[in-house]
Amino acid sequence: MAVINKCFILIFISLFSLNLSAAVLEKDQADVLYHSYQGGGMSIDGPSVLVRKKASESIAVSAYYYVDTISSASVDVMSTASPYSEERKEFQLGAEYLHDKTIMAVTVGQSDESDYLAKSVALNISHDTFGDLTTVSFGVVVGDNEIKRNGDENFLENSEQYRIRAGINQILTRNLTAGINIEAVADEGYLNNPYRTVRFVDASNPAGVSYQSEIYPETRNSFAVRLSSSYYLPYRAALFAHYRYFTDSWDINSQDFELLYRHPFGDSIELELKARYYQQNAASFYSDLFPHRDAQNYLARDKELSDFNDLTLGIGVTYVLPNNFSPDNWQSEVSLQWDHLRFTYNDFRNPNAEGGVGAEPFYAFSANVVRAFLSVYF
Repeated sequence: MAVINKCFILIFISLFSLNLSAAVLEKDQADVLYHSYQGGGMSIDGPSVLVRKKASESIAVSAYYYVDTISSASVDVMSTASPYSEERKEFQLGAEYLHDKTIMAVTVGQSDESDYLAKSVALNISHDTFGDLTTVSFGVVVGDNEIKRNGDENFLENSEQYRIRAGINQILTRNLTAGINIEAVADEGYLNNPYRTVRFVDASNPAGVSYQSEIYPETRNSFAVRLSSSYYLPYRAALFAHYRYFTDSWDINSQDFELLYRHPFGDSIELELKARYYQQNAASFYSDLFPHRDAQNYLARDKELSDFNDLTLGIGVTYVLPNNFSPDNWQSEVSLQWDHLRFTYNDFRNPNAEGGVGAEPFYAFSANVVRAFLSVYF
């Protein structure tokens, strides 16, 4: 689906840009990842491979390949359609250039599935200054998406995305760092899901409700600011705190808070604990149940545009493998991470539950995310 594709591409680009935090090229590495998401009637799982290699002390190249299988019998799907399953393939190619204390990185990528083709180009620049205590970064991402609808050969739409980000990270003391990152995004074109519908009161229907397609605005402008801080404790542990505020032209405002704690055990094991809370209000044109057909110019019932909150609790363990377990004594490590999420919707009702139209209980569900990594540095 369109939303899932876009999220995965932006997540990868964000992770890639996080490596641009200092004017030194990272070590050569190869990562193998398997991840699984289970919750809310959705199942997403698959492997990925990332290889990064320095061609010289100032140039590095990378390649990323990802395949996942998505199946859904979620509350949205089951209310108006049948469960579905599809496969998505994504690849990224990147190059980094180091000049003095500046790193420039270019990434191109494509994500492809039966009804959605997404292409993107990203440019990220970071520069160390003030005695390497301050890192300034800037990034631009341009995306172009082609949207289809399975079963309808005549359906073809497009959307574009333009993303600009800037940030400053500062070493304040020997143990304390802080940073601020801002991001502005402009989306235009076909922005809704071609399969999704809204429901409205219909007295002529014995069920008391009928459905029509969603209608979204063709533009969306958003702005986000993220504050981060890390503190390294005397016993080699570290504490991280993040706060993010988001607002957009659809009148959605959101906040999320995250705390993360890392604690080493010896030289080989590191434990990670985290907690995150997210909250947002609904879009101006969202409603769980409209009073009649074509009740307003724009119509949405996507639960991700509703008023909801979620809580994430996570734990992770990283183990550095002994040298004799790695080829050519390369440094290797394995990680296993598990997150448990709880979503609570405050104005999205479960249409499959009892209670009468518009009086069903509000929807809530839990999900589990498992990620297993193998990283080799060479």
